[in-house]
Amino acid sequence: MPDDQWLIAGLGNPGQQYAGNRHNVGFLVADLLAERIGARFKRDRARVQAASGRLAGVPVLIVKPMSYMNASGPAVAAVGRFYKVPLARTVVVHDELDLPFGTIRLKLGGGDNGHNGLRSLTGTLGPDYYRVRIGVGRPPGRRDPADFLLSDFSTAERKELPLIIERGADAVEALLERGLAAAQNEFHPTSR
Repeated sequence: MPDDQWLIAGLGNPGQQYAGNRHNVGFLVADLLAERIGARFKRDRARVQAASGRLAGVPVLIVKPMSYMNASGPAVAAVGRFYKVPLARTVVVHDELDLPFGTIRLKLGGGDNGHNGLRSLTGTLGPDYYRVRIGVGRPPGRRDPADFLLSDFSTAERKELPLIIERGADAVEALLERGLAAAQNEFHPTSR
């Protein structure tokens, strides 16, 4: 594999029953990125589906762990080790409860903020990977956050979802092409 390859992991849960869940927004962005590079996902030895090609001018391996969200770390780590992709070129795309629906944020490192997929990744890889966070909002009222994440997007949200997935994929491309600071300038609204 090329020395400048990037690993992009979209987080979610495998199986049709989870396909439209808020927790699967990382899978949806990964699907669009694979479509953009003209690649199909294939089963890889490390319990992931993987697609490879070139994105934003660099070689990429896009993966969707098939080990369920809460156990994403070992699968992503195994792929990274096998293809010798350093943590400094690893991007994780995931849902974020603490961001309003449709908000995109990029960062390097940080805590897991109660996100079990990130907890698994950080426990296996360490915290210093790039994150593209896709806001799914907080559950209304006293609804359990886990139940909220494992429920499908609302009808109103589904209307906006294609644009949000598109922006999430654009954010990954901007990060690869122009670096973190430039991508943050583009996708983080400025306060005036």
